[in-house]
Amino acid sequence: MKARIYALDNLRTLMIFLVVVVHAGIVYENVLLESWLVIDPVKNDSIGLIRMYLDLIIMFTLFFISGYFMPMSSKGKSFWPFFVAKFKRLMIPWFIAVFTLIPAYKWIFLYSRDLPQEVWYSYFHFFERTGGNPYFFADNPVQNWLWFLPVLFLFQIIYWLMLRAGVFSMSISLRTGVILTIVIGVVYGMVISQVELMGWHHSFFLHFQRERFLIYFMVFLLGTLCYRDQIFDSGKWSMKWYIISNVVLTIGLGLYTVVALNLFFNMIDPARDYYFLSPTLDRTAYYTFMMLSMFSFLHVLLYSFRRYFNKSGRTMTILNQNSYYVYIIHMIVLGFFAYFFIDLQIPVMMKFLILAILTFTVSNVIVYAIRTVYHVVKNKK
Repeated sequence: MKARIYALDNLRTLMIFLVVVVHAGIVYENVLLESWLVIDPVKNDSIGLIRMYLDLIIMFTLFFISGYFMPMSSKGKSFWPFFVAKFKRLMIPWFIAVFTLIPAYKWIFLYSRDLPQEVWYSYFHFFERTGGNPYFFADNPVQNWLWFLPVLFLFQIIYWLMLRAGVFSMSISLRTGVILTIVIGVVYGMVISQVELMGWHHSFFLHFQRERFLIYFMVFLLGTLCYRDQIFDSGKWSMKWYIISNVVLTIGLGLYTVVALNLFFNMIDPARDYYFLSPTLDRTAYYTFMMLSMFSFLHVLLYSFRRYFNKSGRTMTILNQNSYYVYIIHMIVLGFFAYFFIDLQIPVMMKFLILAILTFTVSNVIVYAIRTVYHVVKNKK
C-alpha cells in the first residue's frame, strides 16, 4: 500500500472546504439567530437546502477517513504512547482553541450585534449564565465547531481499547459492516427520537449531536474495516456499484428531502402536525433515507476520488497539510469577513460564495505562513 493515499487526503481537504461553505451559509439563513457568529440581515432560504445536503456527508466522510488511518497509527503501540500521541495531535490544539478562539467568537458575536462586551470569565465555553437563555451564545458559550476534536479523540481511545480486547478478531465482511451500520444507525436514531434526546449535548469536554453520535462512531469503525480489506489497493471498485450508488443517492436523497422538510415544518409549526404515514413511520423513513443517502454519497465520492483524484501536486500538498488547522481557525476568519460584508450591496448568493472562498483562502494563507515560520525557526536551532 502507498505511504500516502492521495485520494483520501484530497477528499479530506474538500470536506474541510465544504465545512467552510456550510458555516458561511448560516450567516445568510434564518437559523441560529441567537447563537451564530455573525448574522447578516439579508437572507436566502435556499442556502438551507445546500446545508441540509452537505450536512449528510461532511462529518460522515471525515470520521470515515479518520477511521481508515486509525489501524496504521495504532499498530504496535501500547496504550500510553498511543494516548500521548493522540492527545498531542487533537487535545492540545483543542485546549488552545477553546481558550482563545471561543472567547474571540463571543467577542465578534457581541460586537457584530452592537452589544456591550462582558466580564472576562463569561467568554469561556464552561460558562453558563444563571437564569440566562441557553440558546443565546453570550449566556451559554459552547464549543461550536471545535466539537469534532474531542469526539474524534474519544473514538480513537475507544478503538484502541476494543482492539486490545479482541473485539475485532471476529471475521466480518465489509458488506456486513455496511448493512449493520445502516440498521444500527436507523434504530439508534429512532431510540434517540422516541426518548426525546434529539439536539446537542454540551459539557466542558464533549459537545455533540446526540442523534449522530453512534452513527459517526460506526462509520469510523467502518473506515478501519476498509483499511483491513485494503480497499484502495484492491480491484473491488466496479462501475456497476458506482452506478447503483448514484441511483440510490438520487432516489434516497429525493425521499429524504421530502420527509425531512415535512418534519422540519412540523417542528417550526407544531399545530400543523402533518405526517405522510404516521409520526413513527415518517421518522423511521427519515433515518432510513438519511443513512442510505450518506452511504451512497460516500461511495460515490470514494470511487470518484480514487479514480480521478488519487494524485498530488504542490498546491494540493500544501492544502492537504493545512487542512487540519484550517478547520480549527476558519470560524474566526469567517466572522471577520462576514461582519464587513454586512454592508456589501451585492446579491446574497454572491456574497455567500465570496465569503466561503475568501475564508478558505485566507485561512490557508495564515496556516501556511505560520507553518513556514515554524519550520524556519526550528531549522535554525
